[in-house]
Amino acid sequence: MDFDYVVVPAFVLLIGILVVWLSVRRILALSSKGYRTLRKVAERIVLLPLIVISVVVAGSAAYNATVLCWFRAHNHPPGETYMVDGHKMHMVCMGSGSPTIVLDAGLGNDALIWGGIQPELAKTTRVCAYDRAGFGWSEARPAPRDADHIAAELQGLLREAKVEGPIVLMGHSISGIYMRDYATRYQADIAGIVFVDGSTPMQQENPAFKSAFSKGPPQWVGELIQRSLMDVGVPRLFGQCSRKMPGFDAHASKLQAEDLCHAQIGASMAEMNSMDRSGQETIHSGPYGALPILIFSQDPNKGSGGMPPAIAAAWNQMQEDLKKLSTRSKRIIAKGSTHYVQLDRAELIEKEVPLFIQQIRGAAPEPTNYGSTITE
Repeated sequence: MDFDYVVVPAFVLLIGILVVWLSVRRILALSSKGYRTLRKVAERIVLLPLIVISVVVAGSAAYNATVLCWFRAHNHPPGETYMVDGHKMHMVCMGSGSPTIVLDAGLGNDALIWGGIQPELAKTTRVCAYDRAGFGWSEARPAPRDADHIAAELQGLLREAKVEGPIVLMGHSISGIYMRDYATRYQADIAGIVFVDGSTPMQQENPAFKSAFSKGPPQWVGELIQRSLMDVGVPRLFGQCSRKMPGFDAHASKLQAEDLCHAQIGASMAEMNSMDRSGQETIHSGPYGALPILIFSQDPNKGSGGMPPAIAAAWNQMQEDLKKLSTRSKRIIAKGSTHYVQLDRAELIEKEVPLFIQQIRGAAPEPTNYGSTITE
């Protein structure tokens, strides 16, 4: 049973009903009490807004849970589910050809985030997008959720799904760390790596990051707030669960929009809590010799979420340093893009990745500008 989106909303609904019942009972009882008029008025002023708030919160939580359950019951995800070490893992593959591109999402996302570009990439080769444990339709696993465990689980999933090498790992954000772990442990399977604004090991120790995050509230406070907002259906109230996703077909767009209202906060926090461990496991990963590597980065002049200039500069340098992982690396800054390059500049990825695949196959000439950074 989904704790955050079934158990918690049911509990919120029961509490809301109890608060409304007690508040109404108190208001009705006030008329028979011998209190001063001022006290009666004051109590009504407090209780009436409490009733309204309770009705809104409980109603929103119940409605969000009902819609989510109905939607997931009537809209099964594309792809297949496989048993990996006794846990269900979900993956969707399309297209044909070699090497196979394996898509890994950033923190808080799942395979659906690739719904816009995966069909286009599948016109060139086989493309498989999967859900890490605890995200999408893959079952959660116990801690630690570190790079070593995640890489081993992916290898097990590919084995069960009979996805044989060579493969090209393509990942967004935090999955940049997991791809490095996989490439180090299973190097014989890898034909190339594509970083989509990928994270780097121990980035949280960068002075710019430490300075910025040390000023905020404790991590558990942010988790509690985010979890509470999701549980009571606030994103749905603001229309985020029905917005259209540019570049996605109608079905993929609806799946991804609803996915925004089913954020797996627990899985996200488990991976965040293992960031130090994942960093230590991958800090010495690479270089990978002449392994083809393509790096897409956000526009440092655009930024993501209004990040402070010091963090934007540090992130840009980390992206530049990714080129050191191979003598056959190339970096492309996606002009006008935020952190979600696959959404903001889908056409750029859809142009460059097929060419990258053809170069790996030897069907297209290799770049003459390895080691370069260009802006497109």
